[in-house]
Amino acid sequence: MAATVQLITPELLQRVLDQARQSARRRMNYNFHPTLSDNPHRFLNVMLRGTYIAPHRHLDPPKSESFLVLEGRVAFFIFHDDGTIAGRHLLGAGAGLGIDISPGVWHTLAVLTDHAICYEVKPGPYFPASDKSFAPWAPRESDPQAAAYLQSLLDAPM
Repeated sequence: MAATVQLITPELLQRVLDQARQSARRRMNYNFHPTLSDNPHRFLNVMLRGTYIAPHRHLDPPKSESFLVLEGRVAFFIFHDDGTIAGRHLLGAGAGLGIDISPGVWHTLAVLTDHAICYEVKPGPYFPASDKSFAPWAPRESDPQAAAYLQSLLDAPM
């Protein structure tokens, strides 16, 4: 197999940001790994303010995950098993640059600026049915209560 090189350029970031703006989910991934069976998975996650990522963990199979914020700012939330906030970390401009979490850690993030661009790495392969365990105490992405839940996270005391 021939090696490939993919530069992460302002033009690439802008292209994926434009795609995120067209997405009903208000976010878009750009994968650097060529197939879902690759290991590790490396990708850009471009998100607009107001996107909701349901709290989840990667437990079965166990997967660690790393996030680096390339543009913008996010609040990264860690939860106890009962859904209470165990930690909130500001990442991005003027704050920590990223975070690395162990397998099984409940987490989500909220975009604090107009948009945020993260570079993420986690083990592959990706199987949609088992990649994430969604938190039973939080609404799923399509739930009408998702926006209110996201706001409650942002309003929670540090």
